[in-house]
Amino acid sequence: MLTVFNSQGLARFGYTMILPSMQEGLALSNAQAGALATGNFCGYLALALVAGVLASRFSPRRVIVISLFIVGMTMVLTGTARGMISALIWRTLTGMGSGGCFVPTMGILAAWFAKKRRGMATGLAVGGSSIGLILTGPLVPYLLRVTGENGWRWAWAIIGGCALIFCGIVGLFLRDKPQDLCLMPLGYKGDNDYSAENKSSGWVEICKSKTVWHLAFIYSTYGFSYIIYVTFFAKYLQSEVGMTEEASGRLWLIVGWLSLGCGFLWGWVSDVLGRKQAIFIVTLLQGCAYMIFALWKSPGGALASSMIFGITAWSIPAIMAAACGDHLGSRLVPAALGFITLFFGIAQALGPWAAGMMADAYSSFSPALVAAAIIAWLGAADSLFLSAPK
Repeated sequence: MLTVFNSQGLARFGYTMILPSMQEGLALSNAQAGALATGNFCGYLALALVAGVLASRFSPRRVIVISLFIVGMTMVLTGTARGMISALIWRTLTGMGSGGCFVPTMGILAAWFAKKRRGMATGLAVGGSSIGLILTGPLVPYLLRVTGENGWRWAWAIIGGCALIFCGIVGLFLRDKPQDLCLMPLGYKGDNDYSAENKSSGWVEICKSKTVWHLAFIYSTYGFSYIIYVTFFAKYLQSEVGMTEEASGRLWLIVGWLSLGCGFLWGWVSDVLGRKQAIFIVTLLQGCAYMIFALWKSPGGALASSMIFGITAWSIPAIMAAACGDHLGSRLVPAALGFITLFFGIAQALGPWAAGMMADAYSSFSPALVAAAIIAWLGAADSLFLSAPK
């Protein structure tokens, strides 16, 4: 959870609250602001697949600690940006660090928890993203108010410093697998999920799995749609709904609190009802949140949308990690998750760029949010055709 808090909650979602002030300070257009987010996700994409392979062959712990250090340093450096190019460089490198953290972290969870507990475990871990929202929601508006035009620079420096501190803590306490401490995976009852792992040749099985390709497509619809919503959340509320920085920060805080247990909740639902059913429900609700946000331009509509999104926010990555473990075994989870994250990352990279271009063309983010809803519902419909693990 601590790793996800730094690599996702602060590094990625901190940008949401900082964006309006940073955009004004650097005189960026909506398309350029979207391009910064796209650069971040291109960096994430570049490392996600490689990180999974490195974690499978070497040590997930080493990959995570090095990546966390990169995240912290580049967030601090983002606060020193003087223009579009330097900001793009640092945001891209931050994305690379985030990609290097997240995939190995999900793989470690698959090794520490038996099949029937993976959904809840990965769901609890992604709650780290929610803690990032809870922190940045009130903190960033406060920093902007007390430090003036350089508030966004101070915000990057502070959250980057936090990531560096926590990098050391993670390095001290994180372990690759329970066997390192003479333990067995939590919930292990002698099933064949662990005993059969070494039969796989790895990438051959991953690439031949129709289910993995299916998961990759669904994950990409989630990546494209949710990132439009979270990237331009505060910008949309302030420019089109007429809310203040503090009011949009309070809504972001609400999303954070509601999403704190969403991964755990939906991970448990996926353990009980099945991965397919959980994915369908979550993506259906998220599409509703985006459509409400686009069409109901009032504080009431924003609150309703925030609440619906909050209760489902980070559920899909947790369910995807559990699904990969179900189909391929815990040893291949980092590589399999890295594989589907490749498509997720491409979609994430395209989302903010496309949304920014649409916003400049239509002078509104509403068309992009409607598109996000439609894409989310497409993923929901496709999830109904997922096959069960053998």
